Amino acid sequence: MSILITNIKQLVQTRTHGISKVSGEEMNELPLIENAYLLIEHDTIVEYGSMKNIGGIIAEKTIDATGKIVLPAWCDSHTHLVYAGSREQEFADKIIGLSAEEISSRGGGILNAAELIKNTTEDDLYDQAVVRLKNVMQLGTGAIEIKSGYGITLESELKILRVIKRLKQDFNILVRPTFLVSLAIPEVYKDNKAGYIDEVVNTIIPEIAREQLVKYIDLFCDEGYFTLEETDRILEAGVKHSMVPKLHVNKFSAVGGVALGIKHNARSLDHLEQIKPKDIKALKDSRAMPVALPACSYFSNAPYTPARTIIDSGLPLAIASDYNPGTSPSGNMNFVVSTACIKMKMTPEESINAATINGAYAMGAHKMFGSITRGKKANVIITKEIPDYKYLPYAFGENNIDTVIINGIIVE
Repeated sequence: MSILITNIKQLVQTRTHGISKVSGEEMNELPLIENAYLLIEHDTIVEYGSMKNIGGIIAEKTIDATGKIVLPAWCDSHTHLVYAGSREQEFADKIIGLSAEEISSRGGGILNAAELIKNTTEDDLYDQAVVRLKNVMQLGTGAIEIKSGYGITLESELKILRVIKRLKQDFNILVRPTFLVSLAIPEVYKDNKAGYIDEVVNTIIPEIAREQLVKYIDLFCDEGYFTLEETDRILEAGVKHSMVPKLHVNKFSAVGGVALGIKHNARSLDHLEQIKPKDIKALKDSRAMPVALPACSYFSNAPYTPARTIIDSGLPLAIASDYNPGTSPSGNMNFVVSTACIKMKMTPEESINAATINGAYAMGAHKMFGSITRGKKANVIITKEIPDYKYLPYAFGENNIDTVIINGIIVE
């Protein structure tokens, strides 16, 4: 099917050639065309430009976007969208100041979340994930990475990853699957962390690889999680099985995980709420995309990634939702873009770049997603009538999306 979008007030993120990412001062540049048109054929952007140059283009469907903004769909490179149930009681318990032990005794925490996944059938887990995925697509997400990690045991991790595989097959959206090594040590290994790492390296990674379930491997290299030595061993095992490294790093402390991730040629380094000059220096010499998770900081009332330090150092930055049941129970990338502006002092231009082209790079999808470029996939957001693209992050409490098109198909 061909779709012609006409009379676009602002066509945003127009790139005449396929760039991979934007860094430093370039992040504040957001090319656009006023009073524009965009032509889609099948799943591809084939032409765009000023309305005065539209000529006699005819399409099967025409959308009049008078007064509306068109921009690339969001690329959310960090989510844990497949999980069981919800954790609102834990949310309330934290507000009144209960300890981690008290919260766990009342059914909260990661271990209880893992137990819930264990007792949830794969079909039920899939049905819950479908609701979430449909919702984020309607909110403008056109490409998404989904990580496991809440299953903890091999059986539950495989269950999550098989659900992610089903979502990838059943929905018209790019899904990047990632094996996230457990966010908590299983009870059976609570006094034998080394034994658990042996199981990850010798059993879990090979089995996941055998089923060809993931593109990436990820884990938390931070204080209270995996040490540098443990992380090094696990990433080596993942690479051996053709998994591309990523890392959760520097959320609580800077223990050297940035340099270690770069050593393993990590695609992205996510969180980075704590960052030191040596981390900045290491990132400058790497291909890794720094990824900030502003909604996680918002919900957890925790420090935000120092975006100004990163960008002003000449580095790129992506932003993602971290959609998960415990610390960021929302996949609304519109809110993420707003929060990056409001709390991290990113400009609207920087924030939109971070959520589109740089987000696509963080999941290895920049060649086909993240910008309005001829030959790229037709993933676009059409807003409601708004005065300017800056209104999107400004009006943080409104849903200003009118239509979402993913791979040339209008999301219903």
